[in-house]
Amino acid sequence: MRKFLSVTLLCVVCAYGFVNGSIIKKEKDEIRVFELKKGDLTLKVTNWGATLVSLVLPDKYGKLGDIVLGYDSPEAYTNDTTYFGATVGRVANRIGGAEFTLNGIHYKLIANEGNNTLHGGPRGFSDVLWKVVNYQRHGDTPKIKFTYHSFDGEEGFPGDLLVSVTYILTEKSTLGIIMKAKALNKATPVNLVNHAYWNLGNHNSGNILNQLVQIFASEFTPVDDNLVPTGNFSSVKGTPYDFLKPQVVGSRIDQLLETNGYDINYVLDKNNVKDIIINVPHKIKKHDDEIRIAAIVMDKSSGRVMEIATNQPGLQFYTANSVKNEKGKEGYVYQPRSALCLETQAFPDSVNHPNFPSTIVTPEKPYKHIVFFKFSTDDDAPRGFSQLSL
Repeated sequence: MRKFLSVTLLCVVCAYGFVNGSIIKKEKDEIRVFELKKGDLTLKVTNWGATLVSLVLPDKYGKLGDIVLGYDSPEAYTNDTTYFGATVGRVANRIGGAEFTLNGIHYKLIANEGNNTLHGGPRGFSDVLWKVVNYQRHGDTPKIKFTYHSFDGEEGFPGDLLVSVTYILTEKSTLGIIMKAKALNKATPVNLVNHAYWNLGNHNSGNILNQLVQIFASEFTPVDDNLVPTGNFSSVKGTPYDFLKPQVVGSRIDQLLETNGYDINYVLDKNNVKDIIINVPHKIKKHDDEIRIAAIVMDKSSGRVMEIATNQPGLQFYTANSVKNEKGKEGYVYQPRSALCLETQAFPDSVNHPNFPSTIVTPEKPYKHIVFFKFSTDDDAPRGFSQLSL
């Protein structure tokens, strides 16, 4: 999903010192890249947008490679139109009509994709400088914590909101991302998402059409012509969206003519909680956090496997349909279907659909989003994947 800025908003955006990707010099001078390392896994992030910049790990032959699409310099992310690796919010995905009503008050947001608000508006959390409050590069659990204070009325959203994002390497070849938010004075919708673009073959290995994906979801939320959920639920059975068993991404993708690929929210099955395959540290997972398996991806050429677990109800599956001629790392030019986004999340436009799980955060009810990515090779692949990789 790409960013769209409305010309009519230029005067508003100028007030922030941000116009069409340019930022004030002071902020630009403060952009940094930070590294976490544990074993064979090396993670780099930047404080601009609390963005995941790279993730380097070995393939089945022991050769290291970066499996995240992005740019060579941190400054390039200030002009990014793809949300590469960014933390998006205050409300990720789409809000239909760029408006909602909460506690009897009607809020009009800043539209940045037609009549809708996408990923928090033209200057969402992906386009701000975050503060680093805790950085441990090495040790048993290397981690970095970013914080951001979103002010009342930012992009039209109500209330001051204190947000944090923590990247942590919890065990061998496991990345955790913990996103939290606390409303300071008003109720507000919150849906924070990490928008990493994954290509397990390496960021520059071409398209992902031959990669295997399994998504543990029996239903998805159908959308209208503007990709806003209708409020209904549909079964994946008999559709190209059925990934209950491992499927090759490219096997049915050409049936999705309107979107040129996958761009849909899945309703994760609740019965996968007991089948969790990732060892979640007790310091992170509390007794009331139901962590469930969400998806598994395998690249047969490299042998890399990625298993995703989360406490969120939804998963957006996106195949980089709108990425076109995007010059990235090492000069490589990214094209459509060059990566997978598997974004754990609340359901899009939940604030306008009472039958969706609530995204409303209050001073008494904080927000917490946990997602873990466990990496391995096909020798250790989950049952069903090892046979398919032969």
